[in-house]
Amino acid sequence: MPEGAPAPFVVVAFDFGTRRIGVASGDTLTRTAHPRSTLTCGPNGPDWASLRKVIADLAPARLAVGEPYNADGTPGPLTEAARRFATELRSVSSLPVDLVDERWSSQDAEERLRAQRASGLRTRRLSRGDVDATAAAVILERWFDGH
Repeated sequence: MPEGAPAPFVVVAFDFGTRRIGVASGDTLTRTAHPRSTLTCGPNGPDWASLRKVIADLAPARLAVGEPYNADGTPGPLTEAARRFATELRSVSSLPVDLVDERWSSQDAEERLRAQRASGLRTRRLSRGDVDATAAAVILERWFDGH
């Protein structure tokens, strides 16, 4: 690492949804994102105990949350809920949280997973959880592109 360059750190990204929250992680050295898991989000909101455990296990320096927009750039139906989630996440974790435009992230994730399945890299059927975790990886890649 060149002298004076910032030390690499871990970033965890979340694809917020009302039923599931996709999780991905990566680091600023390799700038690669890896789908990790999917957490539940029920009628009472996110499973904060599981979120705290993920954050403790991965020890990130920063978090990123997908901010959903419509294709035309206007806020979508989940935009405000994702923003509230990001605010709560910042409070619960005491970490900086960045919002990242997540337009088309789920579609990108589905395409990637289908391509993996077609190539034989993935043999089992795709679940919604697989898509959510991969969408979180797409969000994290966008974060890397912007930083």
